[in-house]
Amino acid sequence: MKLNEIRDNPGARPKFKRLGRGIGSGKGKTSGKGVKGQKAREGVALNGFEGGQLPIYRRLPKRGFHNLFRTEYAAVNLGSLERAIESGRLKPDEPVTEDVLRAAGLVRGGKSALAVRLLAKGAITRPLTITVTGASAAAVAAVQAAGGTVTMSAKVPAVS
Repeated sequence: MKLNEIRDNPGARPKFKRLGRGIGSGKGKTSGKGVKGQKAREGVALNGFEGGQLPIYRRLPKRGFHNLFRTEYAAVNLGSLERAIESGRLKPDEPVTEDVLRAAGLVRGGKSALAVRLLAKGAITRPLTITVTGASAAAVAAVQAAGGTVTMSAKVPAVS
């Protein structure tokens, strides 16, 4: 069998009902759109229109605040760092930076400008030199207890 030989099963796609082809077709003249009016015309978009009643999106109060300049963080846990070292994706004697974490596959999310925040879930046993945008106090304490250091860079990337 070849790709150009593949066909749908009979009846899998019902034939399109042709509109405006005479009164005997059942969809003649007005093509099932009734008579006149805005909705009988082409290109009608009445999303949110409630027949003259004030639409719900205008009746409800506006709530909250959306900060366009927020910093989005990709979370990296200490346990995942330990597993990456054990599997050979990270080298324990080299400094761990955000680019190294991306190359090892620990930071995902598509945005290369995503800031990295170190979190304390899991345990770390090796002394590491880690440079990230942010870290929790518990994560910094855990790395320092293992003999390593955590440096937080002042650079916060802009999310686009």
